[in-house]
Amino acid sequence: MDKENFFGRKIYLETLEKRIRGLKEGYRQNIAIIGDELVGKTSLVFEFLDKFHDNNIIILYLEARPESLNSFTKRFVGTLLYNFLINSNIALKEDLDFLMRKSQKYIPKTAEKAKAILNAADKKNKNNILTDLFSLCEIIYQETDKRCVVILDEFHNLENIGIKSLYREWSKLLIAQKNTMYVITSSLKFKTKETLSKNLSLLFGNFQLICVEPFDIKASEDYLRSRLSQQTLEPGMDNFIVHFSGGYPFYLKVITDAILNPKKQDLVSILENLIFDTSGTLNQKFSNYLKRFLDLPHNQDYLSILHSISCGHNKLKDIAHILHKTKKELFPRINHLLEMDTITRSGDFLKINDPVFGFWLSFVYEGKSYSLTFDAKSQKEIFRANIKNMISEFLLNSERPVIERTAEVLRLFEDDLVQIERKRLRLSRFREIRTLDFTAGRLKEGLIGRSNDSLWIMAFKHDLLTEEDIAEFAKECKKYHHKLQRKIIIALQDVDTNARLKALEEKIWMWDLNNLNQVLDLYAKPRVIV
Repeated sequence: MDKENFFGRKIYLETLEKRIRGLKEGYRQNIAIIGDELVGKTSLVFEFLDKFHDNNIIILYLEARPESLNSFTKRFVGTLLYNFLINSNIALKEDLDFLMRKSQKYIPKTAEKAKAILNAADKKNKNNILTDLFSLCEIIYQETDKRCVVILDEFHNLENIGIKSLYREWSKLLIAQKNTMYVITSSLKFKTKETLSKNLSLLFGNFQLICVEPFDIKASEDYLRSRLSQQTLEPGMDNFIVHFSGGYPFYLKVITDAILNPKKQDLVSILENLIFDTSGTLNQKFSNYLKRFLDLPHNQDYLSILHSISCGHNKLKDIAHILHKTKKELFPRINHLLEMDTITRSGDFLKINDPVFGFWLSFVYEGKSYSLTFDAKSQKEIFRANIKNMISEFLLNSERPVIERTAEVLRLFEDDLVQIERKRLRLSRFREIRTLDFTAGRLKEGLIGRSNDSLWIMAFKHDLLTEEDIAEFAKECKKYHHKLQRKIIIALQDVDTNARLKALEEKIWMWDLNNLNQVLDLYAKPRVIV
């Protein structure tokens, strides 16, 4: 992500700063930052490193990568010494011997210990080397009163550097080290949560989990407005790009880079070049991603499952029917895809995490894999037609009232379970759906859905949602005497803090645009961008 175009991450940056400031005051809270690939975790860390300056805090940033223990040891020691010396007015060189010599004058005990660790690593003596290495942070604190923050990007790669008891050693350190804070990041969300709960769940030293999400609609729009300030797009194309990208900073950047290219092209041609062409950046990325499944047993099952989900057949029973397999046969494959963070489960629904990858599977991979000819021109025309249809459908839906689009998706419910935030919700099969007109008041429109065993009452608020709106809605709901009421108010703009408290008190569910779009995604309906 461009540094000058850094949007929508304020709350994450504030959390990092708060925790590191707390470390100075003797309160240590480790942090785990997780999120899909390309969602901007590393950009978030770099933005923080660029903005944060405190002479009493030594920050070590290390990308954990497949390498030898010896190599990791040298990088850790070098990074620690370099960042210690950074404010010493010494002209620094990224040379380990140079850094060791310069540090000896100021931190002799740390330098001596570091030298012993490096010698042990050279001799392939791996016993307790991680403990010794990470303990350098406590030694430097004893010598200087400077606390350390160790940032390990994609930390799970440490598993491959040859430390047999990695998490056992590390968990002991997390309890003992009071003046060292760890910030770990990972694109393996499933695996990281499991590691934190099984191996690093401690009474003292536990990790605060931060899940980095794609940009919300406002941040995506701000990003586009900033980067394309001198460009004029066709009406509605900016909203389509927000919808298509799913808010992933990487895709927003790739698409806007292409728009800014002096070689002017329309959006259909840009997406063709990126996604369809063999040499396209995204085509190559997704083709390489699929290769990780080719060496697995039952590899065709994985590809077929992913393609089915991308085409909107996103419930296990439907996939089993299409593939002529039993649910029992597919469970292990589904679970592996979940563990790889390729898909997520929301109640009875499965979803491909990366929306652009899902589009590629549906409109490119399928066509090229199963084509009976090598007519690339014909395949390209089909792809362009699909893109044009997708844009037309999005623009057409954008003109329709949100209440109408919501009623449409309610008619598709079939008693399936879904998870919205942390709440499980049964999407009742409605026998009646009708509009609800509020009597003269703050709320103007709503919906009522009746099923055999429940009643849904929904209201829509197009401007700021306030405590008074919640009170009015609660009063309206009391006119209905059905025992099982599901009360939902959809806030299409901002929400007042007091409104959230009042909604909890009245047992009203508040959905924002993200929640509504989550439901639309499940049924392959275009998102609402307002």
